[in-house]
Parts: sequence; C-alpha cells; structure tokens
Amino acid sequence: MVNYLTGPALYWIKYRCVAVTQDAIYILESHRLSGGRNPQRLIGTLPRHTELGPVSGRWGQMNLLGERCWVHKRFHSQITAADREAGFAR
Repeated sequence: MVNYLTGPALYWIKYRCVAVTQDAIYILESHRLSGGRNPQRLIGTLPRHTELGPVSGRWGQMNLLGERCWVHKRFHSQITAADREAGFAR
C-alpha cells in the first residue's frame, strides 16, 4: 500500500540545485530522474546576502523563490557555511 501511494508522488517532486557564489545565489532546475544532479536550467537568482538557513532535522525545510524545499541533513553544514560567509552568525 505504501509503495502504491508513494509511487505517483515521485512525479510531483521537483529537484533543485543551489549554487552559492560570491555575487549571488543561483537556483537551478534538475531533471527528476537525475535525483538533483545535472542542472538543466536557471530558475532564479537571489542576492548573495539572502539567508538560507537555519535548517534542522533529517530533512530541513527552507523557502526558495516562494517554494518550500527540503534539504537533507548531509547538506546542512554547507547551508550554515554559506550563511556564515554572507555575515549571518549562528
């Protein structure tokens, strides 16, 4: 039953890549089958001084370009580092 219900949900999932540079934060779209790898197009740009975190838990929640996104715990340290470099102390 669980597989039957979660299977269709995989088509609703959107994968995003976030690239943080010294000048801006770029939000990129990835193909569903790539699992978030191989970005295909630029969705939007945020100013570099935008705070991305804080995130906590196994799947941390954040808001990017008006979309609610979840970030796996293995990337939380990178979000904290990006915020620290932008001047947000945590």
